[in-house]
Amino acid sequence: MVRIMSASSGSPLVPIERFRMSSAPHTPTAAAPVTASRGLPPVVYLLGAVTFLIGTSELIVAGLLPDIAAALHTTVSRAGLMITLFAAGMIIGAPVMALATMRLPRRATLILALVVFGIAHVLSAVSTDLTVVLVARFVAGIATGTFWAVGFVVAVAASGQAAAARATGILVLGITLANIVGVPLGTALGQALTWQGPFWILAGLSLATALLLTWVLPPDVRGHRATLREEVASIRRPRLWAVYLATALIQAAFLAPYSYVAPLLTDQAGLPAALVPLAMLGYGIGGVVGNILGGRLGDRRPYGTVNIAVGLLAVVLAAIVWWATSSVVAVILIALVGVFGFVGNPIMMSLIARASGPANTLAIALGTSAIQIGVAAGSALGGTAFDSGLGVRGPTVVGFTAAVLALFTLLALTATRARAASADAHRVQAPE
Repeated sequence: MVRIMSASSGSPLVPIERFRMSSAPHTPTAAAPVTASRGLPPVVYLLGAVTFLIGTSELIVAGLLPDIAAALHTTVSRAGLMITLFAAGMIIGAPVMALATMRLPRRATLILALVVFGIAHVLSAVSTDLTVVLVARFVAGIATGTFWAVGFVVAVAASGQAAAARATGILVLGITLANIVGVPLGTALGQALTWQGPFWILAGLSLATALLLTWVLPPDVRGHRATLREEVASIRRPRLWAVYLATALIQAAFLAPYSYVAPLLTDQAGLPAALVPLAMLGYGIGGVVGNILGGRLGDRRPYGTVNIAVGLLAVVLAAIVWWATSSVVAVILIALVGVFGFVGNPIMMSLIARASGPANTLAIALGTSAIQIGVAAGSALGGTAFDSGLGVRGPTVVGFTAAVLALFTLLALTATRARAASADAHRVQAPE
């Protein structure tokens, strides 16, 4: 068992969970449980700070597209490929790089991902050629996917399975705060200075954080040193793929309507366009609340918590379709979409970690890909519905449908979990 050491006192702060290799089924060695009184280890909060940086990078381009297009002498739609290729890099990079770096120490992988992330932002900032910028964004997406996959593994290992939802909740909270603070601040800086300004800042902060990780994490943080066969075997479990499906559906459920929240609020609810940013801030604050609730409640009652949250999300989305004709009601409902939508994020990642077993690097990497697939599918289907006869209500109808499908998937997972637990109890009671 490895412990992270305090720099000030040299005393152990938290055990890093290691896994034994044997012919018996894999079981983690005992790790000191993280309790509410002890709190999470510092490394989890540092990883959360990194997800804030990469979340800001992923989304900041949207607010700077006209400036970027003008500087690179291209169209806004072509400049928008910076967002598409970043997401594609995440989807592809998470599982591929998780396998490629499987034999490296976790610390080395995380530091390498941050260094590549920083260099990619430097290339984006200094280049005047769109092709080079797009390649740099794709590489940055690959580095981001790599960090997500390995960062979740390290956070869960550092905190123990009993606090998995709380630990992953901190990482997801970084993305949520990026929406509320990082993206608006970065957009303002880019408009006040040049669009390259935020890219330079992100590059510098990522490299500084890489140095911090060399100090906080010991060199040999690896978790279970799984073989390729073990990693592949861990994703052959049908239950795990059901969790992936539910994860993607939950993302689509709340991001399909949010992608088109401006016309929803102005055209359907009659909210003045100048007040739309305040409504989006309410959504972001709701997301923070939901993320904290999911992290706090998800470790004790993961299925019960996420089932209730997704059920309430479906109710809120239905209310938006039929009754959000008042601007006040619409703003409140959008904030509730943030609350109930984000509850599921930390819980689903912790369920992926539990369902995959100790050889879980590839499984968690595919979980991050499932999130991105849900985001892409939700926004794409929302756009199709928006252009259909459903009009401004279309994206919310897509979100409601996805929420209902997610709820059915989760209920099936809950039922099979109960049957599996009952079968285990009968086996324990049966005479040998």
